[in-house]
Amino acid sequence: MSHELQFYIDGAWVVPSTPALLDIIDPSTEEAFAKVAMGDKADVDKAVAAARRAFTGFGVSSVAERLDLLKRIVDVYKKRSNDLALAISREMGAPRQFAAAAQVPAGLSHLEKIIEVLPDFEFRRAKGSNLVVREPIGVVGMITPWNWPLNQITGKVAPALAAGCTMVLKPSEVTPLDAIIFAEIMDEAGVPKGVFNLVNGDGPTVGRAIAAHPDIDMVSFTGSTRAGIQVAKTAADTVKRVHQELGGKSANILFPDVDLGVAVAKGVAGCFGNSGQTCTAPTRMLVPRDRHDEAAGHAKAAAEKFVVGPADAPETRLGPVANWLQYEKIQALIESGIAEGARLVAGGPGRPAGLNRGYHVRPTVFADVTPNMRIAREEIFGPVLSIIPYDTIEHAIELANDTVYGLASYIQAKDMEAARAAAAHMRTGGVYINYPVWDVGLPFGGYKQSGNGREFAEYGLEEFLELKAIAGYAAA
Repeated sequence: MSHELQFYIDGAWVVPSTPALLDIIDPSTEEAFAKVAMGDKADVDKAVAAARRAFTGFGVSSVAERLDLLKRIVDVYKKRSNDLALAISREMGAPRQFAAAAQVPAGLSHLEKIIEVLPDFEFRRAKGSNLVVREPIGVVGMITPWNWPLNQITGKVAPALAAGCTMVLKPSEVTPLDAIIFAEIMDEAGVPKGVFNLVNGDGPTVGRAIAAHPDIDMVSFTGSTRAGIQVAKTAADTVKRVHQELGGKSANILFPDVDLGVAVAKGVAGCFGNSGQTCTAPTRMLVPRDRHDEAAGHAKAAAEKFVVGPADAPETRLGPVANWLQYEKIQALIESGIAEGARLVAGGPGRPAGLNRGYHVRPTVFADVTPNMRIAREEIFGPVLSIIPYDTIEHAIELANDTVYGLASYIQAKDMEAARAAAAHMRTGGVYINYPVWDVGLPFGGYKQSGNGREFAEYGLEEFLELKAIAGYAAA
């Protein structure tokens, strides 16, 4: 049975309180291919009540019980991997191969990592005659985005389950289908009723109801900085914990000693991956001023190798962006780069040649970008790279830090001592030297307006726990 017209609440698939449907658009064709139910405050109230009841038992469950549950979820997740990949490819436009090789495994990685972390995690620690314990925070509201949907769902659900929390998930209304399959996975894995609940809906309705709800103890939000501010303001009245992973405008400093052709090509690939829809994408490439034009030439060559097309075409390397609003925003920013005097090296406004429908963006590179331009300051969330010249490494670090964001930064250098020294000055939650392999065992999160709190592994688990001091616990 299909569950697109239902929500998962208290261990059962239920109909919405009020009938309301939303078309799900295939960004490769701009055509609706499915409908999902949209929730309201009444649906959130039901889900929160179920989670609150379930917390009574699940909050005191043993580590062994939670570990066994997570392992069962992994088994079912693997069985449904193909279904998840097809759903993500269709609803957000990720190329089929990329959805199967990157999007779905990203979600699995958080489940597997928390299984690795949980057995040795210290929930109780003696301190003299006293005891310090970490206990689950309670009911968690989760609001997740459309760009890496499963990565963000499991990046919250896995540590919350490991902590002993219960939860209500609102996935993005752009990509609800993979979340519905995920709820089916949770159900088949035998998650106790009420522990995991799913309510689809939009931010102003369901998202706001979650953030404001007095019986929700914590909101974990991933999305834009603008939306994150609204969540925090709404949550403030009930003094709940607000965990946020927000926007980014990552700099990529290419040191003078790098092989420029290799470094630029890797930087372009990093910027354009997932059609540029990654919060950590290295969108500002900082290059030595005397090699600026050379870097621009390499970037042009690299950009022109990207094959743009519909998600189901085998040769597609760059799928469409996820929705019309995002497409329009990207187009406006490309136009602003031209109007403000940046030099267009590759791509530009409009769709690529031969594509007359779908939210396809031309792989775009700007050179001669100055720090005050919109394309250098605003998060574009599309395949658009800005090349900015620097005079010294100190100047490059200053440029890199000159942003309201602080999620990630990148350094490419042969001189590792110099790279490590530069990393110490980067005001970002993550610094990536020479394109390391992605590691979900590291903490993930940002400085400044890129959010607060951390995700991944034990660092994410800690976010879902409260500290309790029991004084005199071991006293005679």
